Amino acid sequence: MEATDAALIENRREIKTRNKAWAQRFAAFLAGRKISPNQISVISMFFAALALSAFVWARQAQQPALLLLAVLGIQLRLLCNLFDGMVAVEFNKKSAVGEIYNEVPDRISDTLIILGAGLYCQNHEFAIHLAWANIFLATMTAYIRVFGAALGKGHRFLGPMAKQHRMFLISAAALAEWVMPGEALYIGLWIMFVLLIATVVRRLIVLSRSLQEVP
Repeated sequence: MEATDAALIENRREIKTRNKAWAQRFAAFLAGRKISPNQISVISMFFAALALSAFVWARQAQQPALLLLAVLGIQLRLLCNLFDGMVAVEFNKKSAVGEIYNEVPDRISDTLIILGAGLYCQNHEFAIHLAWANIFLATMTAYIRVFGAALGKGHRFLGPMAKQHRMFLISAAALAEWVMPGEALYIGLWIMFVLLIATVVRRLIVLSRSLQEVP
């Protein structure tokens, strides 16, 4: 396997937390309560909406401490992303429409969270433009990944600004904004923009090279 294929793990992103005992126990708990992976995916959007609401609330109330609620929403969204896959695969609860629920809620959640960050720092020049540009680029990274899988090259979860990196960046920037209000989230949006462009280019290059490989 080439270095560029290191992130090629069939349809699943490599997540170390998946092997933790607490994660396996909680996934078993969810599966035992007949909670479907698709339901968990839908719930993830509500946590993303919580993050969006917290960003807006923090700005309107001028209370940076409310950014902690946004960070909580982001982390709960990521936990849903973890457990929907675990319940589907480890507990054999896949469905015929599982791929739709695996992808669409993620795109909606990304949009809500990134838009929330943009709305929080909209007093800065280009903040809203940056947010929408990042939403477009984040969608493009997913599109290239799924397009590659459709072409028979599998899912490549390549960075430097894949989903988990985006959520880490926004969470870290929100925490920094809470500690020292001012520029952190705005700077975070710029960092995301640059690294998302790099991610789109990298995924396109890797996909193009794989398509040109001699069988």
